[in-house]
Amino acid sequence: MANRVLVTGLSGLIGSILRPELERFCEVSALNRSSVAGIPTTQADIADEDAIRPAFKDIDTVVHLAAKAGGRHPWPDLHTTNIVGTYNVLKQAQESKCRRLVFASSGATVTGYETIEPYQSIVEGHYSNVSEDFVRIDHKQPVWSSGIYGSTKIWGEAICRNFADSSEMSVFCVRIGYVNRENKPLKNRDWATWCSQQDVVNALMACVTMKDPVKFTTFFVTSNNKWGYRDLTHAYHTVGFTPMDAAENFRESK
Repeated sequence: MANRVLVTGLSGLIGSILRPELERFCEVSALNRSSVAGIPTTQADIADEDAIRPAFKDIDTVVHLAAKAGGRHPWPDLHTTNIVGTYNVLKQAQESKCRRLVFASSGATVTGYETIEPYQSIVEGHYSNVSEDFVRIDHKQPVWSSGIYGSTKIWGEAICRNFADSSEMSVFCVRIGYVNRENKPLKNRDWATWCSQQDVVNALMACVTMKDPVKFTTFFVTSNNKWGYRDLTHAYHTVGFTPMDAAENFRESK
């Protein structure tokens, strides 16, 4: 039986690059504010619980990408989409007896560490101040956001845990690094946090296709960056994710 996958925010950058790979293995539908060409789409805002309900009928897996991303959005927008909207998506997934949900969390959940050493020197590009065997931040470290956007993702992870604990649904919280349209590092911080388009697709597909999913897990996803400060070993041990790309491959062509 085909895995019926609903993707929220399919028209965004990550959704657009994920779509071709999903379509190879799954029956894909979208929950999106705008229509997605060639894909059955429920056009609705995830903040409207009644409007999104039909999208979840007979769905096996939800990939929840829809979000207001970054610090440029005001609090009302972040609250409505990232908090109310995420709650609504999880609630409808639970009520429709969805088996699996993949939540696009963010490395913004730990950017507060960039205000202390050695992480501050790393993101500023002052590598001479940093030992190459510095300790990387893993999923067991306390969350520490440097802004409201990251805080909404922390809340999203917490509510994901609640729904995983109170239902039969398996939930993956994927703390995605910096994915951009240019698909390469552009500034100092990117050498630590960049995630290639292929690597984010591979990580999300690993969650969608895993045969024996864990009940709940959280892990970081970036490319294999020399100065990456987020630990990737838990992603490997949980879903078998191994990054294919590395920021350093672009160092000479910066």
